[in-house]
Amino acid sequence: MILTIFLALVFCVAITLMMFSAVAFIQDKKFFSSAPKEAQEALLPREKELFYGARTIGWTLMTFSFLMILGVGVISIWDGFRSGFTLWQFFFRFVFIFTVYKLYDMICFDYFLLMKFQFFQFYFPEVESVYKNRKYGYNIKSQLLKLLIIFPAASALAAWICTLF
Repeated sequence: MILTIFLALVFCVAITLMMFSAVAFIQDKKFFSSAPKEAQEALLPREKELFYGARTIGWTLMTFSFLMILGVGVISIWDGFRSGFTLWQFFFRFVFIFTVYKLYDMICFDYFLLMKFQFFQFYFPEVESVYKNRKYGYNIKSQLLKLLIIFPAASALAAWICTLF
């Protein structure tokens, strides 16, 4: 259980690193496809780097975050095999990691970073009017769909696949 909690925290750190590198350093519009349509339309392309080497730093951090996410997957499966996990143990591990991540995403990213601290608006001030009168970031229906249906279903499928081996 301690390893599962640790892996969930590492997953959240990796996602934070990924978001930070995309917003603060790389600043490419294609990374913001989950933003509301109004925000996507308001975004101005950033041809010039924030500072010399910013995109290199961003891509390095992005690569590191992908490796961390991959590591979470590999370690969670490998440890499950090593410990002789059942379907339900694999399922619980996967659904726990995804649930912690999604709650973290909804609370920290969408509410605190986007709405309270206006992190995204600091780097992209042209979208400030899109988020001005919102109480919550955006796409709450999509977030809840992932939290309550998609992630548990993906966890069940992954757990079943792991028990085949």
